[in-house]
Amino acid sequence: MTQDNHIIQQLNVTAEHSGLRIDQYLTQHFPDHSRATIQQWIKQGDVKINGHNTKSKTLLKGFEVIDLNIELHQAVEDLPEKMDLDICYEDDHLLIVNKPAGLVVHPGSGNPDGTLLNGLLALSNAQSMLPRAGIVHRLDKDTSGLMVVAKTPACQLQLIEMLKTHDIERQYFCVVRGIISQPGRIENQMGRHKTQRIKMAVVMNGKTAVTHYEPLEVFDHYTSLQVNLETGRTHQIRVHMHHLGHPLVGDPLYGNPKRVDPQVDNELKTIIRAFPRQALHAEKLEFVHPITTQHISAKANLPDDLCQLLDDLQFLDQKSADYDDFEVEYVE
Repeated sequence: MTQDNHIIQQLNVTAEHSGLRIDQYLTQHFPDHSRATIQQWIKQGDVKINGHNTKSKTLLKGFEVIDLNIELHQAVEDLPEKMDLDICYEDDHLLIVNKPAGLVVHPGSGNPDGTLLNGLLALSNAQSMLPRAGIVHRLDKDTSGLMVVAKTPACQLQLIEMLKTHDIERQYFCVVRGIISQPGRIENQMGRHKTQRIKMAVVMNGKTAVTHYEPLEVFDHYTSLQVNLETGRTHQIRVHMHHLGHPLVGDPLYGNPKRVDPQVDNELKTIIRAFPRQALHAEKLEFVHPITTQHISAKANLPDDLCQLLDDLQFLDQKSADYDDFEVEYVE
């Protein structure tokens, strides 16, 4: 019997499962729960074989009786906070939320509450039973855009695996310093910066990071890009663009947002320096639903601040072009 927060069940092991570890056997019967969670049940004495406590590595011989009496504890202890979340898609298994810039994903040092996780906990009690309230990936505080969130343990496990195998397409929009006229691909190793531990960097012995980029619009001294990730390393786009010599506009960690090329028009300098965050938006998520196998494609329009930045770049670009085309006629 499985109740809301309790599993009381008896299983009869058959001969075909002889030689299987007890934790492997239970993982097959409870796919909604990770193997680490099941091992914790066993360690706590919530799983008994023929009336006796056991260990995760115990091998089954066949025909044992397994009794489970498990209380499911809340996985997240943070407090729910009512938030007006922009949910782009939702079903019984997952949801896709459009995170605004400025919203931290997880509570942490300096951000004990007011995070996306707190907002997810307020949606339903079920989210509190999931590790990280169902969150399977993250966006930086000042990056806006789409995140997929699980609503069940089974879906969370499968989404995590899909991210590992690159089966979730993630497309981003950004604005970078400098001119990029051709599409490209970056592949190298990324890891923690040797001296500045809050930063990531291209290193010799890190994890493989692969980024594809394509210019959308070239302005005077700046370029907007479509970026697609093969891997999902921390700060990957920000690090790769910085490595190419084209840091994101407004990036406080990798780009020195106050630095502007001397040739840039004074009006544009003011606009660039005033932009309050890294110009990065997770605009599209596309994947096969891990439970229903439905094709899911979600897209989030650019937020107002990025739309205004594009308008300013286009206006000043045209203004510069008009000035260049202006001819002075001298009359003698």
